[in-house]
Amino acid sequence: MERSDLAPYAARSSESRGRRHQEPFKDSRPAFERDRDRIIHSAAFRRLEYKTQVFVNHEGDYYRTRLTHSLEVAQIARGIARRLRLNEDLVEALALAHDLGHTPFGHSGEEVLNRLMADQGGFEHNRQSLRIVELLEERYPGFRGLNLSWETREGIIKHSVSTLEPASDAEAAEYDPSRSPTLEAQLIDLADEIAYNNHDIDDGLKSGYITLEDLEQVGIWRETWELVAGKFPGADRHRHVHQTISHLIGTLIHDLVDTTTAAIEAAAILSLEDVRAQRRNLVGFSSMVAEKNRELKTFLHKNLYRHYKVERMRLKTERCLLFLFEAYVDNPQLLPREQREKMALYGHKRAICDYIAGMTDRYALDEYRRLIEPYEPV
Repeated sequence: MERSDLAPYAARSSESRGRRHQEPFKDSRPAFERDRDRIIHSAAFRRLEYKTQVFVNHEGDYYRTRLTHSLEVAQIARGIARRLRLNEDLVEALALAHDLGHTPFGHSGEEVLNRLMADQGGFEHNRQSLRIVELLEERYPGFRGLNLSWETREGIIKHSVSTLEPASDAEAAEYDPSRSPTLEAQLIDLADEIAYNNHDIDDGLKSGYITLEDLEQVGIWRETWELVAGKFPGADRHRHVHQTISHLIGTLIHDLVDTTTAAIEAAAILSLEDVRAQRRNLVGFSSMVAEKNRELKTFLHKNLYRHYKVERMRLKTERCLLFLFEAYVDNPQLLPREQREKMALYGHKRAICDYIAGMTDRYALDEYRRLIEPYEPV
């Protein structure tokens, strides 16, 4: 049932290393298609609807959430995979799973939990994503987690890094930390980057935190804006902005596909084993486009992610998570019984960390009010 035109170096369900637990299946879907479906139906995936990308959930209905971001990453990643003749099912599964472990309130929430868990090994959202699919989802009889294929779990833990440190990381040791992941896993990081750079421009302009005048200083935006002006003379500002974002996404995808194809040919890659033997990732941008993309990222970091209103919200949300964590640690009786029972399995602080990391923005703020406001129903 898998595509017959896959490249010889693509990952194939029929060659998967399999799942941790044996299961009777009700149908004959390919392994990576089944993984994708299990991720979509997971509770952690649904909760992404109310988790921050840049703007906290209650700040507006227009802005991206972790869920809409994940869908955009999946769309971009599938397009890249199709052009490279890679396994689209595996790519889609990894794209939809790549943010499952994110906390409420985006990266600021991750930073808070990492500080609070410093004596317990810290907190990192890619490892939390793996923890969710291996342990925390509870949907199937006989085992914890989603029981995903080895290659999907490998792609989750190796997201954003080409190799892992094997010496002190027992969790990651199972996933060949010294070897490169599949090309399907390698492209997720850059599909993620293409998606968030461009939709953060859209959200930043909509919010007024950045302006078109600000963006004129960014070379790749200015070039694409002028290209669209020549292609659609007389287009109104709203359409011009959206067409510029669309063309910019297309430019980055086109460069990534061409550069990666050239790298595959230069390294004489003829099999998945050849991919894994490489000491660097084969998926990437050309040096010129990579530099232009870095300039865009620097601009967004300075002008949007560090905007004073974003910083003010970050301060408030950090205080919220700090209060919740300390309150639960000091008095576990504040937690629902099912969460207290998990302390025996995972440890006191780790169970609390799992609980908070799984919260949506809205739930975390509601819980904060329930614990701090005398007149708020408990």
